[in-house]
Amino acid sequence: MSIYLNPAFSTPTLKLVTSGSITTFEPVLEKSFSPANHPVAIVGSGNSGLALSSYLAQQGYPVHLLARSLDKVSSLAENMSVKSVGKVEGEFELASVTTSPAESVAKSRTIFIATVTTVYADIARMLAPHLKDGQEIVLFSSKFAGSVEFSNVLAQCGVDCKRRNITVIETDALFACRIQEDGCVWIRGFKDWTLFSAPTLSQTISGRKIIQRFFPRLEQADNIIQRGLTDFGAVAHTITMLANMNKVDRAEPFLFYHEGFTERTIKLMEKLESEFRSVAEAYGTTLIPMPELLNRYYGCDTSSLYNALRTVPNYRYSQAPMELHHRYIIEDVSCSHVPIQGLARKAGLSTPVLDSVICFAQTLLDIDFEGGGRNLSKLGWADLTRDEIVVQIHS
Repeated sequence: MSIYLNPAFSTPTLKLVTSGSITTFEPVLEKSFSPANHPVAIVGSGNSGLALSSYLAQQGYPVHLLARSLDKVSSLAENMSVKSVGKVEGEFELASVTTSPAESVAKSRTIFIATVTTVYADIARMLAPHLKDGQEIVLFSSKFAGSVEFSNVLAQCGVDCKRRNITVIETDALFACRIQEDGCVWIRGFKDWTLFSAPTLSQTISGRKIIQRFFPRLEQADNIIQRGLTDFGAVAHTITMLANMNKVDRAEPFLFYHEGFTERTIKLMEKLESEFRSVAEAYGTTLIPMPELLNRYYGCDTSSLYNALRTVPNYRYSQAPMELHHRYIIEDVSCSHVPIQGLARKAGLSTPVLDSVICFAQTLLDIDFEGGGRNLSKLGWADLTRDEIVVQIHS
């Protein structure tokens, strides 16, 4: 393991209390909350991880960045800082850059998971042996019910989150960002609003202060299903890739949101949205219309979904991926479409467009998303009825 510590950061105001075989992470309470005394770990050094590092470091939080390999972040480790332009401008100090989960977890009260969601199970297994009582885990870009899967894997590893007062809560990624050739991260968009949730309603209520400490404008979802469905990427990413599959496969450049659809073909996306809305209603919640969701995110024309896509300011810069084997298919199908399809079948709903999207994705990439994705078995819902799932998520 490689660990680079920044000597400019002193030991955080925390104390470890050992009782028997369990080590408890106990904050030293202060009269007023100070970010400087609340160190955070960020797991992931990609686009979202570096954007989040810049944002939190700007707010004054000591940031411990946990990367899988220091090869890709050698300049961060050498300079002990992260640079960003756009919505967050500047160069910000990092407290440490490391490949050691034990090191980053031990120094942090809140742990942000800013990786692709397809590796959540691996991340949970990696962190499980090092977690301390009272720690907070925030899934940053959870897709659908990521906190349920993450909590289940921790339980399989022997971590009793309820008994040890470990909170697992999720929200959506808030930054439209891209790492530039010089290593600087360009944050071209910042979502002004989205939802957060934990696996159950009671956990969400108790964890509300955690999310709103960092992002005060975020709102509590009705339930975990509403949060997972309130994700424009799940509606737009894969279906846009499939509608333009030949261009993507030939690596022909185009503006993903501006040029990916016409006023006629946008009907595919609108139909997928309507299927999502039916699932929401079947599980005791509602879904914000996608044009209004984009307006809350970034501001746009809400007269139609087509016009919304054309008027989101930062979408004018969003280039399409240059290959089909991309997270816009792999992540969204595995971790959103598959569990949504499973819940729809539990409720006896017909979802022809969603079914087609999954079928096309599996065929094109030769991946068994239904068997290997975030299916209902991984969420612990496979043997429950629709009504039993509703009761559980509202408990």
